[in-house]
Amino acid sequence: SHRHFSRTSTAQHGGTAKAGSGDLTVNFITPEGETITVKANEGESILDIAHANEVELEGACEASLACSTCHVILEEDVYNKLEEPSDEENDMLDLAFGLTETSRLGCQIIMSKELDGITCRLPSATRNMAVDGFKPKPH
Repeated sequence: SHRHFSRTSTAQHGGTAKAGSGDLTVNFITPEGETITVKANEGESILDIAHANEVELEGACEASLACSTCHVILEEDVYNKLEEPSDEENDMLDLAFGLTETSRLGCQIIMSKELDGITCRLPSATRNMAVDGFKPKPH
């Protein structure tokens, strides 16, 4: 009997996890202010989840900590749950446009049950927005 292997998607660490499914929720807020809510699995990075769901989050260096294109802005309580950024990540964040106190690289945020419901704001890449003093509106 012949086995057919699909070459289109790379297997996640879990093996069977299909991107775009899962029991964890991730919210992306686009630079235009639109909220995109998607499903994710434990162990997937925010960058992988964005790409699986066609959220426009760039990952130019393919998660090798050599760029800042997957920069996202987190809510403070979520940011505080994460481990401290590595020196390499901080170096790249320094290059990110619109850096905030709660900025992280999407490739370094790995989903866990603790992060269920996470909201990631995608920074505006245009330089005409005053993002430096950005304060999220209360819900």
